Amino acid sequence: MEFKTLRNIENSFKQIRLYAIVFAVLCTGIAGYAVWRSYSFAEQQRQKIYVLDNGKSLMLALAQDASINRPVEAREHVRRFHELFFTLAPDKNAIESNIKRAFNLADKSAFDYYKDLSEKGYYNRIISGNVQQRIEIDSVACNFEKYPYSVRTYAKQFIIRSSNVTKRNLVTSCFLVNSVRSDNNPQGFNIEKFSVVENKDIEVIER
Repeated sequence: MEFKTLRNIENSFKQIRLYAIVFAVLCTGIAGYAVWRSYSFAEQQRQKIYVLDNGKSLMLALAQDASINRPVEAREHVRRFHELFFTLAPDKNAIESNIKRAFNLADKSAFDYYKDLSEKGYYNRIISGNVQQRIEIDSVACNFEKYPYSVRTYAKQFIIRSSNVTKRNLVTSCFLVNSVRSDNNPQGFNIEKFSVVENKDIEVIER
């Protein structure tokens, strides 16, 4: 009888020990899962930026790695420079305004090209002939394997006169270097060694 009682007590202790181990493992698992979920949630929250819109409404913007958007920003920088530099109206103030804004995106090489055209009387002919010039960017090819980044831009240039429209092929090359972001240079790049590789007539359309 005493032996049976001892066996029952021993079995009870084994069961209690087993239950205790299972309970401890279960608690550890739950605690580990809770910590992991908390860490994941904290990481997700760190990737969010809350922006006040004029101090009134609260907008949510997702933060992204800046390097992901760099190629897009580079192409936009080059595209914007070409649009400002090659879009001309028969108005001196409009030309100077566009050119000045383009100079914020490039180094002295762009100014040298502008000065060369100016000395040849190109801008005076635009004004006196009531000519408009616009550009359409076909593509911007950037090489991000090597710094500074080499860029080649392919575009169509339209010179609009009262009698005809001259369509020209425009190919330019330059290098991009990282710069400080500002209101005048939101993408944070600067164009170096800008040059026109090709600029020839494709067709003349009578109006």
